[in-house]
Amino acid sequence: MHAYVITAKPAAWQRLLAAGWAWTVRLAAMSVMVLIGAVTFAVRCTRPAVIYLAEVVMRIEFWAAERTGLPPLGAVVGAQVTAEFMNEFRKGWDRPATETT
Repeated sequence: MHAYVITAKPAAWQRLLAAGWAWTVRLAAMSVMVLIGAVTFAVRCTRPAVIYLAEVVMRIEFWAAERTGLPPLGAVVGAQVTAEFMNEFRKGWDRPATETT
């Protein structure tokens, strides 16, 4: 004979609560996965439209720049942003890494 421990079986309501909790967690996890999938699907579906609109805006901008003789606005803004980034980068290059202000 083998020795064994006699344990009390959980009551029906305790088993029901445990099963309910398990299904609640499963449904919560499934809803999070469905939400992430829906967001991913929406982003992937709208990407071609955004790219197309960006190309159309770029063509209009170049057309307007050609007609007016002014440089494209995107090029001007991009050059200024790049110059500002380089200035900030050069300022921070000589600072010690521990300085936070």
